Amino acid sequence: MRPEITTGAGPRVAALAIALAVFLFDVLSPIEGAVAVLYVVVVLIAARAFSRRGVVLTAVGCLALTATAYLISHGPNETGAPLLRCLVSLAATGIATALALRHKADAAILAEQARLLDLTHDAVFVRDAREVITFWNPAAEALYGWSAAEAVGCVAHDLLRTRFPAEKGAILAELHRTGRWEGTLVQHVSTGGTITLESRWALQRDAAGAPLAVLETNTDVTERERTHARLVASERRYRSIFDNTQVSILQQDWSAVQAELDRLRADGVADLAARAADPAFAARARRRVALVDVNAATLRMLRATDRESLIGPLADLLPETDQSFPKALAALASGARTFEGEAQMRARDGTLVPVLFGIRFPADPAELDAVLVHALDITDRKAAEAAQLTLQADLAHAARVATMGELTATMAHEINQPLAAVVTNGEAALRWLKRPVPDLGEVTDALGRAVANGKRAAEIVARIRGFLKKAPPRRESLDLPEMIAEAAQLLDRELARQAVSLVTEAGPDLPRVRGDRVQLQQVVVNLMVNGIQAMAATSGRARVLTLRSTWQDDGQVRVDVTDTGDGIAPEARERIFQPFYTTKADGMGMGLAICRSTVEAHGGRLWISEAGPGAAFHMLLPVDGEDVP
Repeated sequence: MRPEITTGAGPRVAALAIALAVFLFDVLSPIEGAVAVLYVVVVLIAARAFSRRGVVLTAVGCLALTATAYLISHGPNETGAPLLRCLVSLAATGIATALALRHKADAAILAEQARLLDLTHDAVFVRDAREVITFWNPAAEALYGWSAAEAVGCVAHDLLRTRFPAEKGAILAELHRTGRWEGTLVQHVSTGGTITLESRWALQRDAAGAPLAVLETNTDVTERERTHARLVASERRYRSIFDNTQVSILQQDWSAVQAELDRLRADGVADLAARAADPAFAARARRRVALVDVNAATLRMLRATDRESLIGPLADLLPETDQSFPKALAALASGARTFEGEAQMRARDGTLVPVLFGIRFPADPAELDAVLVHALDITDRKAAEAAQLTLQADLAHAARVATMGELTATMAHEINQPLAAVVTNGEAALRWLKRPVPDLGEVTDALGRAVANGKRAAEIVARIRGFLKKAPPRRESLDLPEMIAEAAQLLDRELARQAVSLVTEAGPDLPRVRGDRVQLQQVVVNLMVNGIQAMAATSGRARVLTLRSTWQDDGQVRVDVTDTGDGIAPEARERIFQPFYTTKADGMGMGLAICRSTVEAHGGRLWISEAGPGAAFHMLLPVDGEDVP
């Protein structure tokens, strides 16, 4: 229900008094005229003083007084001019009442609209054709700091010192042409500060179409604009970092892969990491990961001329032999936030670029369409590593030759023994043949022994050649006790010459290890030679060299080489693995340094401890992955 506008008691009393005066004048006055028309004044006053119901009751009362005055003055049988004047008066009162009620309804509508303007949170003001403010709602008071009394009558844009987004003339031209305008303004408030407003103008025209007033509705968007400006600045900084950093950045979309994982989870697949390792699934997922953006460093690294040439499925950048993607996929499936690894990426010229990369998966799955991958070209590092491995292999070879040099006398004796047997058995065969009656059976036996000793000499030479050969490192699955036994064969004579007892022990179900046979054999030989030499001056107790292989709880294989010598002084133990440090008069000081670097290159560890008496070297080696139960 719309509110009705009424006034105080004064107009009501005046309306009643005028009505009474008109009635008395109409009854008592000798004037012949339509005095009752004056009831229109009563109705008009009542329209302002009474509610709609009161207006209707007032009009009914005036009509009744008009009829009563006619009956008193002229009687019921009078016709002609008096009756006509009475009817005119009744019609005038009725028309005035209808117009008053219509006006009252319109006024109620306008009052409601004005109340709505007061209730809105937007600052609303009306300015006339001269831009003078004629209406100023409470929200405008709160926003600008001027009350309606202060603002009304001022020129709007002089008061607000408005900064327009374009020429004011062009804005007004659009307003007059279309009747509306929308844009962003900067205006001042009473304290002198500025605010940014989203402004909407509506033009009001008069009946002739001339501009009459402008309704301006303004919404404060200052904070929104500041936030937008901060976001723009942040985006600009991010873009600058993205484009100018020297590290390759690839923005990838993993959302399709996440959707596939979610579908599998919904289907009841519990071990998603295992599913991610499936080659067919990984190949399909690799095609569904999309590369959506790259920075300039990536273009240089992959020798691409533009971003568009790299945008597309990740599978286009990874070779078929890539093993890093299934691991990254498993990390995503297991809920890991980050993953790092090495991979090769296919450059535009077809070459493969080795990279070290890192992925950070966002916590919110909805953001998996913008996964950032950082990649670093490690071509130079790989080349340096290869050169280092070559130098290390050369140094290790030199160390093996030096070791064999120390064992020259032993090796010569070991080879001489079968060779002497060959000669002896050959001479014996000749003697049996030179007899008057050759004893072919003895000849056959002698030649057989000669052949056997020749083969033995050949085996000794083959072992030495194998130990001394210079070849690129080659990782293979190794039976550790078997490899230790081969190394021990090289030192059989030296063990016997130094009266050292060799004890080898291997734990049950010892797994195989992965490594280079020659390099690891060199480590074992070096440790055994050190142990033998450490016991050279030992007297009064047994010289025992023990090699014990065991499988540790952490999944690695441990080899302990223990002697019963005099041990190593504490200060020497701290430096014994340093290059060029030696306690021997004729030592190079490189043997144990090479041993430690070799073991560490295999992912293991080499250290020393007291054996009481004697010293113990301990070596940890990771097991062959294919051999892990």
